[in-house]
Amino acid sequence: MTRAFNRLEWQLAGRYLRARRRESFISIIAIISFLGIMLGVATLIVVMAVMNGFRADLLDRILGVSGHVVVRPWNGQFEDRAASVARLQKLAPVVLATPLVDGQAMLSSGQAVRGVVLRGMPTDALKRLPALAGNVRAGALDNLGQSGQVAIGLRLAERYGIGIGDPVTLIAPRGMVTPFGTTPRIKQFRVAAIFSIGLSEYDMNIMFAGLETAQKFFSESDQSGAIELTLDNPDNVEAYREVLQNTAGADVSLVDWKQANRTLAGALEVERNVMFLILTLILLVAALNIVSGLVMLVRDKHRDIAVLRSMGASRGMILRVFFITGASIGVIGSLAGFGLGVVFCAYIEEIRQLLVMITGAQLFPAEVYFLERMPARLVMSDVVQVLSMALTLSFLSTLYPAWRAASLDPVEALRYE
Repeated sequence: MTRAFNRLEWQLAGRYLRARRRESFISIIAIISFLGIMLGVATLIVVMAVMNGFRADLLDRILGVSGHVVVRPWNGQFEDRAASVARLQKLAPVVLATPLVDGQAMLSSGQAVRGVVLRGMPTDALKRLPALAGNVRAGALDNLGQSGQVAIGLRLAERYGIGIGDPVTLIAPRGMVTPFGTTPRIKQFRVAAIFSIGLSEYDMNIMFAGLETAQKFFSESDQSGAIELTLDNPDNVEAYREVLQNTAGADVSLVDWKQANRTLAGALEVERNVMFLILTLILLVAALNIVSGLVMLVRDKHRDIAVLRSMGASRGMILRVFFITGASIGVIGSLAGFGLGVVFCAYIEEIRQLLVMITGAQLFPAEVYFLERMPARLVMSDVVQVLSMALTLSFLSTLYPAWRAASLDPVEALRYE
């Protein structure tokens, strides 16, 4: 009994892959099929990695400054906010529980006017936000403990020429009620720190201040505002919800990070799946090229097939020869695409910068994509999925041509030779 894929079958398949000059057209089709598989696999790996990296980096930066769960009283007032913070802080999943006062305001600096969000928290809590504390470009967060001090984003500072110690004016949306009517609440602050989270939306529109500073500006009491929670594992927030709700009480609402960013996360997931389906067509076209190339090869080699059959070669041997021929294109193309995709992902930011230098076009602008660098995060399950699909399509594309070759009648093939 002969074993499958013996040396002779490999040698014949290798000869058919190395087409002679008169068979150059078949060789060109094989090269096109190889390039199609390689580029398809590489493109899919890169796109999946970029989408994974974009989603992960975006959520990491958002959660690095916004916490994982926000607790707000239904009626706008806690019975005892300090006691609620203490109870929540004792829970095992809670890494940090801190009071929060936030709201929208109008920023005025020189001739510039724009809307911003002011977030007020205790200074020690601000220093424990990883995305904020680790990205202070000028000044210090310790200064936020002083009254009238704020921290602004680097993009906002650069846009309007604001530096450390410069005054900025904030206008609250709710004015002060006086005997003469409602007047705008206007207060001047000093810039104590400039941060760069790397998230364009935050670096342009978010400001931080000490808790007391924000409470005075928004005229909030110690029992108003919210409580922000940072968890040990934000992915398990649904499992923690019941214990958090029971501890916080029935008179408060809990909004976790998945609910707050549901639209964004859903849009990213849909975009990722659509891109995957579209780019899969590249692999499908390459697989069809393998089919057409092998069919033409079978027609060209019908005399060789007939001679082999007349010398005792079995149908199974002929089928395996052409299966190896087509599958080799798919396997080598898939492995080459895997290598190309991994290298591209490793140097994707450098490649982007090089393309910007060559073309002058602004690729991956921060204003549109939020992040300042193009991220790429390889996930092994995605790589395995892409390679499995490419290899499966390659193997399936060889079956029909290989079956045709094995079904060739040697008598008919040699009759007119």
